[in-house]
Amino acid sequence: MSTIDVNNLLSQMRQMTAQVRPPETAFKPAPVGGQADFSDVLKQSISAVGRSQMEAGRMAASFERGDPGADLGRTMIAVQKADLSLRTMVEVRNKLVDAYKEIMNMPV
Repeated sequence: MSTIDVNNLLSQMRQMTAQVRPPETAFKPAPVGGQADFSDVLKQSISAVGRSQMEAGRMAASFERGDPGADLGRTMIAVQKADLSLRTMVEVRNKLVDAYKEIMNMPV
């Protein structure tokens, strides 16, 4: 049985994540000095999902037109990322609605 260097593996995973994630859609953590407002984080997340949807739509339209440089692989990955981010956002919304209903049904 071989031993795994955890730090090396973690470093490789971070490098691969940085290569896959474009910098403009990467999540930016809140400044250390202040706390992030929940509504601001929610707005940023929703706008990031919207941007990924728009980018995937633009890439798909470019591929459908047959534009030079339009790559099927990149287009499919962008579409899948946009779909996954939308599904995640819908599930988060469902959990928030469920939590709201549960709180509203609590006896006072």
